[in-house]
Amino acid sequence: MNTPPQCAPVFFISHGAPTFALESGQLGAQLQAMGPQLAGIQAVLVVSPHWQTRALQVLTTPMPETVHDFGGFPAALYQLQYPVPGQPELARQALSLLTQAGWAVTADAKRGLDHGAWVPLMHLLPQAKLPVFQVSMPHQLDTKGALALGRALAPLRDQGVLIVGSGSMTHNLYELQAPASPAVGYAVEFAHWIGQAVTRADVDALLDYRLRAPHAERAHPTEEHFLPLLVALGASRDGEAAQAIAGDITYGVLSMASYVWGLK
Repeated sequence: MNTPPQCAPVFFISHGAPTFALESGQLGAQLQAMGPQLAGIQAVLVVSPHWQTRALQVLTTPMPETVHDFGGFPAALYQLQYPVPGQPELARQALSLLTQAGWAVTADAKRGLDHGAWVPLMHLLPQAKLPVFQVSMPHQLDTKGALALGRALAPLRDQGVLIVGSGSMTHNLYELQAPASPAVGYAVEFAHWIGQAVTRADVDALLDYRLRAPHAERAHPTEEHFLPLLVALGASRDGEAAQAIAGDITYGVLSMASYVWGLK
């Protein structure tokens, strides 16, 4: 008799700079320790800011390539591969759920995995055996839309699908400093405020973070790297407490603070 899949957890993972794949730091070490707790997972669904589309799309590629969608980094980074299969059947279930929730959505059967997907998964699931597929982020997505997107995808958790919102707790590339620079105050203050709101499950505050959080526009000149947090929050369930996953602040301004819901 087959054992039914467990209700899978939900992660928000700050993937920071692509070099996170090579330099695990505090966050990478914690993700590596959590990986063995994910027995029973059937597939991984990633929502990443590095796949933005006019309308919503779902990746149905059977064998997605590892896409190195960045430039100017060490040569070793471009040699990395995350050779996982896709999961077209579960991807089509995601497409159906999104359609039922009122989203206009299509399938993409050719695209590969962007670095917002494979970089954090190299730490969380380094064996690269579980199937991975993605759901895009529409260009016009806002905080309410991101929360609704997560809620629409949440039933997949009962199919054993691990949902990952991959973004960055802070993401001001205009102010990047040397990799080992001390943390800049505004990044610390913003990440702390968001962390308190996540811990309180204060959905209203997070939806309105642009006006309420300190230094919000400086921490995120554009919103695409913050919105995966709202996707993950939307996929969590009432009563599921967020567990903080501590991360360094790299390059002076990139907070790697992350969260997980539903990890037993």
